Amino acid sequence: MADLREANQAWEALLTAHSVIMRRFADEPVWKKHGVSMREYDVLYTLAKCGKPARMSDLQHNVLLSQPALSRMVDRLEARGLLSRVRDDADGRAVRIALTAQGTDVQRAVGRSHARSVEREMRTLTPEEQHELGRLASKLLTPTVESGAQVESGAQANPAV
Repeated sequence: MADLREANQAWEALLTAHSVIMRRFADEPVWKKHGVSMREYDVLYTLAKCGKPARMSDLQHNVLLSQPALSRMVDRLEARGLLSRVRDDADGRAVRIALTAQGTDVQRAVGRSHARSVEREMRTLTPEEQHELGRLASKLLTPTVESGAQVESGAQANPAV
């Protein structure tokens, strides 16, 4: 019974910390200044991490949006000139999504500001504690035998940095 209670208390603490810190981030002026939401930034950041145009399915595995919501968001970001659709050289029928120069500029500007915000929030932990938090969070990505869950390739904790 103690293990069940400990596990649930730790889980609740993790979710509460995430929720509180994400609300702090959401209240920052950087989003309005650059005209993007945190979710839109997540897509821009994910594409920047890819380093090259990505298939929609690649984006889907790395953002916290349903496939229909991601498709609509890509359409909106493309209409605003932040993304473009490019032909997939490996498969002429497929399309890849790429950051435009403007999208790259927005991602970098927001990213610099957001990185400072992340650092500010993480300052409450020592460098050793930050390292341990990263190690523990990564460890949670490994499925238990009982869960039967599969970790998707490329799945990472994505703090929308």
